[in-house]
Amino acid sequence: MFTETFAVRFYETDALQHVSNTALAGWFEAGRQPIFKMFVPDMNLTNWPLIIASYKIDFLAQIYLQHEVTIKTWVKRVGNSSFELHQECWQQEQVKSRGVTTMVHFDYASERSVAIPEHIKEALGKHLLDNSSM
Repeated sequence: MFTETFAVRFYETDALQHVSNTALAGWFEAGRQPIFKMFVPDMNLTNWPLIIASYKIDFLAQIYLQHEVTIKTWVKRVGNSSFELHQECWQQEQVKSRGVTTMVHFDYASERSVAIPEHIKEALGKHLLDNSSM
């Protein structure tokens, strides 16, 4: 599991005095950075090999400005050319949101998915979600 903690910024709140649901997609993307670095350690965007196939976010409880949030990221599944990530947003020791993102190892030149290298599959496998703890 990877964790990233953020201060909630004022502009991420809305007129209802809680965090706007649009902020979660950005927070979850920022929480995926350690996964991105498995594929591109220097984060060089000219050689980017990933694309998002889908993502889903469930909003479980309101998130407020006054407290930090922690994004937790696990690998849910690793396939031949794609993998799924499970992410959670926590605030004050409560899970406030959950999301699942499907990412594809992608060759932009040929516009096709390509197999994930074995050494990256092994690295991803070290962060597998233990479904029994959920």
